[in-house]
Amino acid sequence: MNSRAEQLAAFDRLLTIMEELREQCPWDRKQTMQSLRHLTIEETYELGDAILDANLDEVKKELGDLLLHIVFYAKIGSETQSFDIADVANDICEKLISRHPHIYGNVEVANEEEVKQNWERLKLKEGKKSVLEGVPSSLPALVKANRIQDKVAGVGFDWEEPQQVFEKLKEELEELQHEVGDGNQALMEQEFGDVLFSMINYARFLKIDPENALERTNKKFIKRFQYLEQKAHENGKSLKEMTLAEMDVFWEEAKKT
Repeated sequence: MNSRAEQLAAFDRLLTIMEELREQCPWDRKQTMQSLRHLTIEETYELGDAILDANLDEVKKELGDLLLHIVFYAKIGSETQSFDIADVANDICEKLISRHPHIYGNVEVANEEEVKQNWERLKLKEGKKSVLEGVPSSLPALVKANRIQDKVAGVGFDWEEPQQVFEKLKEELEELQHEVGDGNQALMEQEFGDVLFSMINYARFLKIDPENALERTNKKFIKRFQYLEQKAHENGKSLKEMTLAEMDVFWEEAKKT
């Protein structure tokens, strides 16, 4: 591993390169925070993929891409005298210190849950009107639901036992089934949303990240379906020409492999 001095030198090198690119490269000169936004989101998802795949070499590369974006935004901010990378770093340092009074103050905590509860209380003291203010409106719905539940749990609004959540889930499923029987599309959608919300809540109690769980299932399905496509091609068949029973043979093979 690199020493602290080597790490600082590497970061200084990145700052120097960013300044040079901003001055000399036509593409880099043209960029704004708005033009970089969608690229940053894309890089974040690529990092997420690398983490799920446990590919540490790719994690390193994607972290580098994200770090570049952070430095890029700070450089743009400095050009309007709004902020620079030192302001960014100092702000997060001050936040970390103020949010960890059990490390930098005289507050005592018994476990991780108390740390999370203190974190939410401290944010309210900083002037936030709601514990939900920190949930970005643009988050995907599944991720947003998980963050909402996590945040309200931080101030004590939560179930006590996993079984209670499971019972609530069963109740929501029954309500969905009732609306399916009635055929009211709007109410079916509403109850389906309640089922998903309860599923995400149950996952939280089981210490499962629902986004990670669903993405792993997506990857598993893709792998098995592509195996099915490959086998069909090897047998000179089109999937549209095959029966479900024929496809199921290859699907079961895919599960075993």
